[in-house]
Amino acid sequence: MFGQMEIGIDLGTANLLVYSKDKGIIVNEPSVVAIDTETKKVVAIGTEAKEMIGKTPGRIAATRPMKDGVIADFDITSEMLKGLMKKASKVLGFKIRKPNVVVCTPSGATTVEKKAIEDAVKSSGAKTVHLIEEPVAAAIGADLPVEEPIANLIVDIGGGTTEVAIISYGGVVSCNSVRVGGDKLDEDIIQYVRKQYNLLIGERTAEKIKMEIGYALIDHEERTMDVRGRDLVTGLPKTIEISSYEIQKAIKESLLTILETIRVTLENSPPELSGDIVDRGVVISGGGALLNGIQEWLSEVIIVPVHLAPNPLESVAIGTGRSLHVMKILQKVTN
Repeated sequence: MFGQMEIGIDLGTANLLVYSKDKGIIVNEPSVVAIDTETKKVVAIGTEAKEMIGKTPGRIAATRPMKDGVIADFDITSEMLKGLMKKASKVLGFKIRKPNVVVCTPSGATTVEKKAIEDAVKSSGAKTVHLIEEPVAAAIGADLPVEEPIANLIVDIGGGTTEVAIISYGGVVSCNSVRVGGDKLDEDIIQYVRKQYNLLIGERTAEKIKMEIGYALIDHEERTMDVRGRDLVTGLPKTIEISSYEIQKAIKESLLTILETIRVTLENSPPELSGDIVDRGVVISGGGALLNGIQEWLSEVIIVPVHLAPNPLESVAIGTGRSLHVMKILQKVTN
């Protein structure tokens, strides 16, 4: 209890997870902060704040301080981290004092963006901060043998970014990151409904549509759903029925962007490692990996087996926490 606490943080665009070696995932909350714009005080963090999106009075703003996997608002992110450390302490039953933290960063993040993440975590009370690339963390969390000289291809479809990386012998061999993820799919759905039906829907409704009737580009039994929003012509509330094939059409372009990123990464793979990928296949993780039919669609188009990580939503956080002992191996390899 009094030893040096070690925790892993997945500072995601959509969700923020905290992992402890002894207890596993101790905090899993949306990356949302509600702020009183007049007093600049934090009103709510996480799930409580997400409930407020699009439903608050003028003076309270529910915002997401993370954009495309990096910090968009430094002060709010620091406040969010402090609040989450308090929640983590409550779960553990004792105060976390100056922990050693491993936090993941998108592989496409710039030095400035990485520095901002490091500073934000330090300001929340961390003693030391190690940064690990998101695909490496996702691969460790998905139980892949990252420290062995075998190719592990990981596709991490997060809220803000999709990271595709080939990892071998503890390091990234080839990696591509594209700023298309779950949020972009929600945005595509909002725009489609707006153009097609003159109906304005919110982020939460779009997310619900994606989860319930969103499909990757495969043939499936048509499903429909009632969607409520505001009619842009009359300004009155209105309900429409939308089909899963329409949603498929709305998100098609973003899915093809993700596919193109996987193709480019495979093209840059050394021939020796390509053989491993054919045998071992691709592992998909992140919230986007839960889209209906994505596993089937990807294995059809890239003609390689596609496996779903054991805990797609939590694999980055689990890998971040576990990487503390893999860190030594990783550092030996990179030095």
